[in-house]
Amino acid sequence: MHNTPFIIAVSGKGGTGKTTISSFLVRSFIELGEHPILAVDADPNSNLHEALGVQIHETLGSMREEAFTRSIPPGMSRLDYIKYRFRQALVEADGFDLVAMGRPEGSGCYCFANDLLSECMQQLGLEYRFIILDTEAGMEHISRGTIGKPNVLLIISDPGARGLRTVARIRAIATSLGLERTSIHVVFNRYKSGTAPINIGKETPIAIIPEDSAVEEADLAARPVSQISPNSPSRNAVTQLAKKLRVMR
Repeated sequence: MHNTPFIIAVSGKGGTGKTTISSFLVRSFIELGEHPILAVDADPNSNLHEALGVQIHETLGSMREEAFTRSIPPGMSRLDYIKYRFRQALVEADGFDLVAMGRPEGSGCYCFANDLLSECMQQLGLEYRFIILDTEAGMEHISRGTIGKPNVLLIISDPGARGLRTVARIRAIATSLGLERTSIHVVFNRYKSGTAPINIGKETPIAIIPEDSAVEEADLAARPVSQISPNSPSRNAVTQLAKKLRVMR
């Protein structure tokens, strides 16, 4: 029996920790028994596979459009061939699958890769409980309708005035694209204990993720950040966030 997947888009400006939190969410849902998960690395500049500790061998951006008209084997429809090639790009892991957008080869644009992702999300999405999208800094995938309308948009931000301005901009763009304000939630990341409450303004975040030395240590040692202890402050905080999101499903 298929269920409609619950789509969580993780957004925010570069450097706020979108990829780390996306990978934590994948691990948290698996630990909560909410799997299988589809992780989508929709940011060509991010490294979700590294955070999750898996390797990718092909991205959607590396697939060329002409191959889907010239290389279809006899007796196979274009849709069947798309599903076949998409599955080749999927990285299958314990409890989750991962697909990466990557960068288009040469001077090509992302139009074909976006269309491919959109078509395959529709075909394969029903196989997953949750879909976690690590998005790029802009709202391209939402504005193009590539991923459909996410059930929840998480805006990851640093606390402070600059972060609050970014939150306001992303929220304004998201609502202008048709997302309900009630589906948009703010997550403050790398929150230092003892920091004055004023640095989150009037926002009521769905989660506050504390600064965690284990995250930095994993980065410096080139270890998958999502594999730090579930008892670490940041992992524990994201697990609590996952529990809140699970209730929304």
